[in-house]
Amino acid sequence: MRMQLSLAASGLALSAFLLAAPVTAQPKVDATGFPTNDSTPAEKAATAGLNNQIQQNNAASEMQAAQAQADHAAQVAATKAQANANDAQYQAQQQQYQNQLQQNQDAQADYTVRAQQYYDLRARYAAERAAYRRGAWPASWRDWRIATDSRLIGSRVETINGVRVGTVDAVARAPSGRIEALHVILDNGKQVWIDENDIRFNRSNGVVATNLDRADLNSMTDLRG
Repeated sequence: MRMQLSLAASGLALSAFLLAAPVTAQPKVDATGFPTNDSTPAEKAATAGLNNQIQQNNAASEMQAAQAQADHAAQVAATKAQANANDAQYQAQQQQYQNQLQQNQDAQADYTVRAQQYYDLRARYAAERAAYRRGAWPASWRDWRIATDSRLIGSRVETINGVRVGTVDAVARAPSGRIEALHVILDNGKQVWIDENDIRFNRSNGVVATNLDRADLNSMTDLRG
């Protein structure tokens, strides 16, 4: 009886040992049952899929790098083009400014010459001009005078009855800046100086009026130096 119990205990111990012992991995075998190191179809498929994914990731990275490089090159080109455009615009503005400055200088020199002509002529034909007919200024115009800061060049010139006779082309100023006369290009192309006493300026409509007769204005154009 004691011997049976011992055998039973030994069997239980052996069973426990077999259950607790790790299972050894089964070696891979080929179709004939022999051991082999070749990958199984499933392993090959998994490896191919992994390689394909790596290739796709590499291709995507290369495309991103190429796109980034292209974007950078485009940005550099756009920046350079904008800089060139800004420089061209600046140069054009500078040239325009220089042209306008030269035109203003030429015009000022021309005005100075013509103003000197006025002063040279004024004393010589003052007596002749005194004899010209002059209309009576309307009551609302009598006290008008041309202010020092008046900008008259380009203003139209009319007689007191509203007949247009010409356009202001230049002014003659005293050393104090006071306007003493206007150089007018008549509508018939002739030129004449009109003294300040014979002109009024309507600031509301920018019109210069003269009380001289149109015929007398044409006669005055024949008085040249």
